[in-house]
Amino acid sequence: MGLSGTFPLTPQEQANLNQAVDYGAAQSVSEIWAIAAQRFGSVTALYDPHSDPQITLTFAELHRQIQQFAAGLQSLGIQRGDRVALFSDNNPYWLIADQGIMMTGATNAVRGSQAEREELLYILSHSDSVAMIVQDQATLNKLADGLGDIPLRFVVLLSDETPQGELPYKLLRFSDVMASGDAATLQPVSHNRSAVATLMYTSGTSGRPKGVMLTHDNLLSQVAGACSVVAFTPGQKVLSILPIWHCYERTFEYFVLSQGCTQIYTNIRFVKKDLKDFQPNYMVGVPRLWESIYEGVQKQFREQPQKKQSLINFFFTQSHRYLYAKRTWQGLDLENLEPSLGQKLLAGLTLPFLWPLHRLGDAIVYKKVRAGTGGNIDFVVSGGGSIAEHLEDFYEIVGIPILGGYGLTETAPITHVRRPWRNLRGADGQPLPNTETRIVDLESRQGLPAGQQGLVLLRGIQVMQGYYKNPEATAKAIDPEGWFDTGDLGKVTRWGDLIITGRAKDTIVLTNGENIEPLPIENACIRSTYIDQIMLVGQDQKVLGALIVPNLEALEQWAIAQGYTTLALPNQTEDGSHNALALSSEPVQKLIKQELNREIKGRPGYRPDDRVGQFQLLSEPFTIENGMMTQTLKVRRPIVAEHYRGMIDAMFS
Repeated sequence: MGLSGTFPLTPQEQANLNQAVDYGAAQSVSEIWAIAAQRFGSVTALYDPHSDPQITLTFAELHRQIQQFAAGLQSLGIQRGDRVALFSDNNPYWLIADQGIMMTGATNAVRGSQAEREELLYILSHSDSVAMIVQDQATLNKLADGLGDIPLRFVVLLSDETPQGELPYKLLRFSDVMASGDAATLQPVSHNRSAVATLMYTSGTSGRPKGVMLTHDNLLSQVAGACSVVAFTPGQKVLSILPIWHCYERTFEYFVLSQGCTQIYTNIRFVKKDLKDFQPNYMVGVPRLWESIYEGVQKQFREQPQKKQSLINFFFTQSHRYLYAKRTWQGLDLENLEPSLGQKLLAGLTLPFLWPLHRLGDAIVYKKVRAGTGGNIDFVVSGGGSIAEHLEDFYEIVGIPILGGYGLTETAPITHVRRPWRNLRGADGQPLPNTETRIVDLESRQGLPAGQQGLVLLRGIQVMQGYYKNPEATAKAIDPEGWFDTGDLGKVTRWGDLIITGRAKDTIVLTNGENIEPLPIENACIRSTYIDQIMLVGQDQKVLGALIVPNLEALEQWAIAQGYTTLALPNQTEDGSHNALALSSEPVQKLIKQELNREIKGRPGYRPDDRVGQFQLLSEPFTIENGMMTQTLKVRRPIVAEHYRGMIDAMFS
């Protein structure tokens, strides 16, 4: 059968659960707020410093406004079993609308306002929504000419703009719904944990999005599971930046608010300033966010005098040695989970000599980095994709712990997370309570023992009810025994740590029959200062190739250091009056080749087939705007491959 079953709670997990506010009796997510209001009434729940005017709500006020919005929806005819579309980005009104819908017993279908028009109209129609709530007039305008055939009862703007346009529906503002709720009495609704709470449409790398049916039980399991991992103190601050339609951010918000934390809203424009100003204790993000902060720090380092740069590099080198020895001593080195007695003794002897240098580096360098993030972060959580090893190194050295995790929209989403007391770098964590993991052979579906790579199957209370109106896809994803097929490849240690190694469908098969998982190699390559993004190609070829988006700023500094005046990009007009270095020039190509070879050969588990034979440098990055990344910042491999089909074919011709 392979590794499955649930692991017993550790003493620390049990202690965390004993300290947490218990929502075990709740039958719906919306029942959280009455308990939270009773426990944390005067504590600030939500603060949006960037809204106009700024919004501040205590837990007591939040509960009242959710009730008021729910009563307003009931007065408009919304009742248990209805579906309501909610197209908005993260803000306090979103939470009020989301929970107001659930409080009526209705189900919401959510997506961000920035999603493509066709996608939003598809979700609106496919979800059978009877009403639509949108962020603002601009979102409504985007959809207006496609609404004619959709039988909606009313449309609500979450802003207080005066609704504009000729539509065959009642148009209301957020304040109109609240006024209706103030004049009405909220009618109690009986809830059931097995009822569908929300439809969350996947933002897959290709094809139509599927409506994931998540129940109240699915979502509440996330609150209970997270409580076993960390314990919060009421009033601690959490900075929120991720899109709320993403399951990862959504359930994390339910969790932190259920424990009395204060949520502060930020965005990519203000995040670095808000980190300093509000000094949060916690934050969740995707790897791209942590990479952005890392790059900002590296830029500051590169601007220092050469002697200071050398000193910084010296401290980072010694701290890396110190933390490697510490991980060996603790048995938390993923490449050597069971060190020999001699290796542990050597590590134990090394630690006292390296500790003073690490502390000195902290006093001179690392505490300044922490100050740039507010200086109060207890830990950050990274999900939504694999985080590169060099980022893990950096944040561990500067004293900002990263807790990585794993999950999918279909699992509400978290199934595994690294614990503060077992933060195994490179792994994706141990299972949440009542979560089973099974690794099976990709072809035979027979269970594999601990340590062997195969297809990851999951079973637990967080697994979705299914895909809305898509029984075929549901049957394909969940077998009769309740095992969910993640589509990911991975392995499990005998301690239950899950290590994701790639996507089954992303595997590149070379002509020699070798299967290559691109993600670990790509993560190694972006350790290079000169490589910003990379996507490996090479299906049915003799050797791997790569599409590379270089770090143009770092590359230009290198070009100037080599005696050139600047870096010439393909879209720039060359007048021949200056000594510019082109991306296609031999020196740049040689540099990137050296960087690829060093990073790939230096990664654990390197094989000769991992090497990149051919590559092309791109001047345009992969972005959401050009359609080459999903809204969760994952590269849309089929889209990129098709866009650069001619370039890829030429690479191997």
